[in-house]
Amino acid sequence: MESIPTGERVVIGADFNGHVGEGNTGDEEVMGKFGVKERNLEGQMVVDFAKKVDMAVDNTYFQKREEHRVTYKSGGRSTQVDYILCRRGNLKEISDCKVVVGESVARQHRMVVCRMTLMVCKKKRSDIKKKTKWCKLKKKECCEEFRQKLRQALGGQVVLPDDWETTAEVIRETGRKVLGVSSGRRKEDKETWWWNEEVQDSIQRKRLAKKKWDMDRTEENRQEYKELQRRVKREVSKAKQKAYDELYTRLDTREGEKDLYRLARQRDRDGKDV
Repeated sequence: MESIPTGERVVIGADFNGHVGEGNTGDEEVMGKFGVKERNLEGQMVVDFAKKVDMAVDNTYFQKREEHRVTYKSGGRSTQVDYILCRRGNLKEISDCKVVVGESVARQHRMVVCRMTLMVCKKKRSDIKKKTKWCKLKKKECCEEFRQKLRQALGGQVVLPDDWETTAEVIRETGRKVLGVSSGRRKEDKETWWWNEEVQDSIQRKRLAKKKWDMDRTEENRQEYKELQRRVKREVSKAKQKAYDELYTRLDTREGEKDLYRLARQRDRDGKDV
């Protein structure tokens, strides 16, 4: 027991060949009051063992008829020698512990059943750090602005200073100011990378038309909403086609390798049963 980490759940069920006895005066932390008869030397060893390894005797915590507490019957004698032990910290998971009368596991012994409810703790999602949008450096305007702001932050020096830690911090700070940072939230929709301003504008007009139709259910407003619905579908189709054409062109270049990996990861996610 000493070799098992304290964080692991441990349950021991065995014939300890000892009587822990009825009552728990002085031993409240490791057993309940519902044992059988008097404690003997072997039963005291069970209690001492439970104290040593911070466990509890589950059988003694539930008030049952004596027939449902007796685990051993032979020659007119009946007693309790079979016990189930668990860590004291896991006692709240034990909802019942009793003897099943009439079920013989071994000669003269009875089956002891313990009902446990294991609580599965959900892991908290770690906070996502906000990241600098370095991808914006692909645009010439952003790249030029970043270069100018960085040069100003470095005091107009063309050659970088020898202190790299200070220089790196200046570069990161300039990147956050010029390029911006992510929101830190997890992206829910990973398939709208083809989204553009035309699609967004069309969807906004469709939403306004839907509100107008909800307020005034005329045939004219209905036709306007239906027409904008069809227009949004056409804009989405055009945007997807244009984005895929550009993507297929980039895949043949060295810069397109990242897009290829992104497509592979997306396909892998789509194929998983979640």
